[in-house]
Amino acid sequence: MNTRGMAKSAAVAGALSVLAGMAGAQQPFPTKTVRLILPYAPGGSTSVSGRLLGQKLTEGWGQQVIVDNRPGGNTIIGSEVLVRSPPDGYTIMMVTSTHTINPSILKTPYDAVKDFAPVTTITRSPFGLVVHPSLPVKNLRELIAFAKARPGQIDYASSGTGTSNHLAVELLSMHAGIKMTHIPYKGGGPAMTDLLGGQVQLHMNVPPNLIPNIKAGRLRGLAVSGEARLPSLPEVPTFAEAGLPAFTLTNWQGILTPAATPKPIIDKLAADIAKALQTPDLRDKLASHGMTTWSMTPEQFAALIRRDIDTFAKVVKAAKVKAEQ
Repeated sequence: MNTRGMAKSAAVAGALSVLAGMAGAQQPFPTKTVRLILPYAPGGSTSVSGRLLGQKLTEGWGQQVIVDNRPGGNTIIGSEVLVRSPPDGYTIMMVTSTHTINPSILKTPYDAVKDFAPVTTITRSPFGLVVHPSLPVKNLRELIAFAKARPGQIDYASSGTGTSNHLAVELLSMHAGIKMTHIPYKGGGPAMTDLLGGQVQLHMNVPPNLIPNIKAGRLRGLAVSGEARLPSLPEVPTFAEAGLPAFTLTNWQGILTPAATPKPIIDKLAADIAKALQTPDLRDKLASHGMTTWSMTPEQFAALIRRDIDTFAKVVKAAKVKAEQ
């Protein structure tokens, strides 16, 4: 038997062992520490929601949830750690839309669908479109008109080629019929630094990374995706209000486990996470960072992942996005 076959056999044996334990001893889950992998560097929106959720689950379970940041490789490093972990529910991972983008631009050492078991979504956040105040546009219609008159002359920053904020702008450009020049950075911090300095003129990101600078007047908010304006940015219209109702893309966060995790454990995780998300204090804390709690069943989350993989594949092909070498 080859190495891959042995690994699959071991995973199946582990899953059967867990199922037998649940059926026989009827032990509650979890009975020990749970590791929550964040495939990103500390400091971003995933750190905020991951630590808040981990704390709430710790309180509910009476078992510690350890947050483990494993950044690198556009989430590939952390994802590979999860795939190699025992499928027993004690190692879980938070992912974002990036998980559904990678298959279109990168050769990953795993299958984004077959090697993972979706548990549930946690949050969804609109994308906010901002420009540097030096760009002479006050709203989305003026931006589109300006860009159409000057193809390729607006530089927009992203936190890297193939990231969700990169493809969000490409999708916006497709809907608006405009062309702008992509300037990729090695992360959101450097991109924001140059945006604030006026070296680039436009950026799209989730609200936690934009709100302070919009409120301070360092950036001009033009629109947010989603069905309603953000309470924290009541002056910024939705894309529908601003004249581009076709742009509805949002960024989500969700939880995955290894593919062979038993269904009873997946369902228990989904139910406990949904319960945690219903607590007012957690909802309020996430809302203050521009995130809305959002619970899906494992089956609904699996369908969302497949749908987004298809959507982003079309954007990547149309925009001719190539992974950075």
